[in-house]
Amino acid sequence: MRVNSAIQAAIDLTAGAAGGTACVVTGQPFDTAKVKMQTFPEMYKGVVDCFVKTYKQVGLRGFYKGTTPALVANIAENSVLFMCYGFCQQIVRKIVGVDRKTKLSDLQSAAAGSFASAFATLVLCPTELVKCRLQAMHEMQLSGRVLHGHSTVWAVVKGVLQKDGPFGFYRGLSSTLLREVPGYFFFFGGYELSRTFFASGRPKEELGPIPLILSGGFGGSLLWIAVYPVDCVKSRIQVLSMAGKQAGFMGTFASIVRNEGVFALYSGLKPTMIRAFLANGALFLAYEYSRKLMMNQIESY
Repeated sequence: MRVNSAIQAAIDLTAGAAGGTACVVTGQPFDTAKVKMQTFPEMYKGVVDCFVKTYKQVGLRGFYKGTTPALVANIAENSVLFMCYGFCQQIVRKIVGVDRKTKLSDLQSAAAGSFASAFATLVLCPTELVKCRLQAMHEMQLSGRVLHGHSTVWAVVKGVLQKDGPFGFYRGLSSTLLREVPGYFFFFGGYELSRTFFASGRPKEELGPIPLILSGGFGGSLLWIAVYPVDCVKSRIQVLSMAGKQAGFMGTFASIVRNEGVFALYSGLKPTMIRAFLANGALFLAYEYSRKLMMNQIESY
């Protein structure tokens, strides 16, 4: 049975949501450490110090600040990302002049993923801004940048609306785009390249869970290695803009390099790489298996 475009899009969207959920459940504590270390590098000597201080000051719940917007962000981003990934694959097929059922090369898949990420950015930016602010709220209070912190998702949302209006949720949009578009080229490219390696001539669809986890982890690691400095600038813009007017991407980037040095752009890289491998391995495992399950159900009718 040939699956029509609307059903295929719904399957990709649902599978992407499953992948996004798995990503957050697996990697949230490491993502929290990343945001804290990116925004306030002077407060932490390293990832272990960040974990210890967070636990002592806030308790275990401190690692899960921003989980609700993180879930919304990842479910929304990955739903849109994988749905658009399917559409963008068809666009790439038309550009290169091949049949709609032709398997794309790893490079062509990477290009399709890069195109798709531009659409996902529009739903990701607002939710990620709320997530980052919740994650770094304790440090904003400790540093004296804000007197009264927001402890809930609604409080942060209300604060953004009161101060900046609806467009306030798109603080850091340009840096998010600069991160997503090249980053997802490496993400999907690394994933497909790794699957090709493990398949060794067999169909990629026959790969088991371990190769899928390793391939997803490899793709996620490539993404973060490629775009980490951009993500650091994005986190600064989204968090520090709580305290007043914050410079744009180039101004923030120049300020970090001038005042803190180039290595400050890599604050929080260790927890990010741990999270990248674990969370993206879980993401692709959940995506591929849920997608395969739904496709089999549809084709059995």
